[in-house]
Amino acid sequence: MSYSVVWFKRDLRVHDHAPLIDAAQRGPLLCLYVVEPSLWSQPDCALQHYLFLRESLRDLYRQLRECGAELQIAVGELTGVLARLHAASPFERLLSHEETGNGHTFARDRAVADWCVRHGVTWQEWAQHGVVRRLPTRDVWHARWQAHMHAPCLPAPAPGSLQGRALPWPAQPWPDPQALGLAEHDPPRRQRGGRALALQVLQAFLQERSQRYRGGISSPLGAATACSRLSPYLALGCLGMREVVQATEQRMRQLEACEAPGASWQRQGLAAFVSRLHWHCHFIQKLESEPSMEYRNLHRGYDGLREDEWDDAHFEALVAGRTGWPMVDACVAMLRETGWLNFRMRAMLVSVAAYPLWLHWRPVGLWLARQFLDYEPGIHWSQLQMQAGTTGINTTRVYNPIKQARDHDPQGHFVRRWLPAMRRVPDAWLWQPWLMPADLQARCGVRVGEEIPVPPVDLENATRIAKARVHALRARPEVRAAKAGIVEKHGSRLQRDTGRRPQRSSSAATGSEARQQSLDF
Repeated sequence: MSYSVVWFKRDLRVHDHAPLIDAAQRGPLLCLYVVEPSLWSQPDCALQHYLFLRESLRDLYRQLRECGAELQIAVGELTGVLARLHAASPFERLLSHEETGNGHTFARDRAVADWCVRHGVTWQEWAQHGVVRRLPTRDVWHARWQAHMHAPCLPAPAPGSLQGRALPWPAQPWPDPQALGLAEHDPPRRQRGGRALALQVLQAFLQERSQRYRGGISSPLGAATACSRLSPYLALGCLGMREVVQATEQRMRQLEACEAPGASWQRQGLAAFVSRLHWHCHFIQKLESEPSMEYRNLHRGYDGLREDEWDDAHFEALVAGRTGWPMVDACVAMLRETGWLNFRMRAMLVSVAAYPLWLHWRPVGLWLARQFLDYEPGIHWSQLQMQAGTTGINTTRVYNPIKQARDHDPQGHFVRRWLPAMRRVPDAWLWQPWLMPADLQARCGVRVGEEIPVPPVDLENATRIAKARVHALRARPEVRAAKAGIVEKHGSRLQRDTGRRPQRSSSAATGSEARQQSLDF
């Protein structure tokens, strides 16, 4: 009797899982996850991603056991595992969700499609987010997103209902992380994986923490609790995007009928959160429609802007958290410890790298991909290019780290928490501690150039020169001429005033349209 193979990738749950439900309705099935050594050798993968995955798979194993099946773990390259399985126990159907991952998974999926054709296996995929494969035009994207998000969520299979099958070979041990080349440290205070924890985080946010969402997500002081903290669970599919949208809208309806103090404010915060979920898919759609943006400038007119002027010393100062700008270095220290940083501080890190440090976005992006537990390729590379100014359709967004510290950490609580040397720096020198007089350094017990780094460049001057170079390139007629095509392919069709109404793009991007491409937190 034939059976179906349900290939789990970044959809580690049984709730609202279309491939699993479809396979269950057809009869016996094998639930498969493949640990691919070549995937984990990619430069955007890190130890924390692997450990979070293992935690999430353990949770998925428990979920499937309740439904009557067991998760089968195989180690190897995908087509090799499928070939071995098919030779030992032929199957007719491979079922999975679509994935918009990095370039390696894109090539892997092409190889799987070719293998299925050659072996007479039907491979069927379902959309998981509001991302549309082979999208004909951005004009229809918003309506497609709305239709997907408001279709009914599929229930989990009933207990004991699945006819699970096992792999026809002995169970393989989990590969040692070091054997996969995953040598970077695991942030000791990162979030842990699995759907059970994801549901706890979701409920805590919807019921209580969302009260602080509006006004609380910009400052690194309060963002850790004001933000939803759902991003790593969405990245691995422990939660489905559709179930999060629908749970949030249900909570908003409850608050609409509630007369408790603060209910209206909380509901507005949740409305803003739903808007962010919409933008989540909007940015992933960019990578789906143009996979090369992971590797090259979205606007090719910016080729050569930074590529040939790489400065190892600048990059090493950034990675080590030794730029001398306290807000930057504190953010790097927090990333090292937690694997997470709020959006504004992420944007500031990329801005500092791209402008005063004049670093190309690709190596910086690979480093940050390994630092972010919630690394999502579509969002990540879209944001890297947007902040670096190479999309060609966004306004220049430069974050001054001194201003960000004054605005979002005025008493220095954040920088002093993550940078012990800053605890000995008087308030008057919080923003520019490298300028402290020598006698004051001696009295405070800090030494500029040792505990307190000296910035590698003059911030104001280096930023001014960088912006001038970007703006000069942007003003060229041939660069301006190529802008319209990028807006047509990737630009949002939403009015900023309503966030809802579709709008046909014009032949050239206006300032308002350009701003729509950024998450204006």
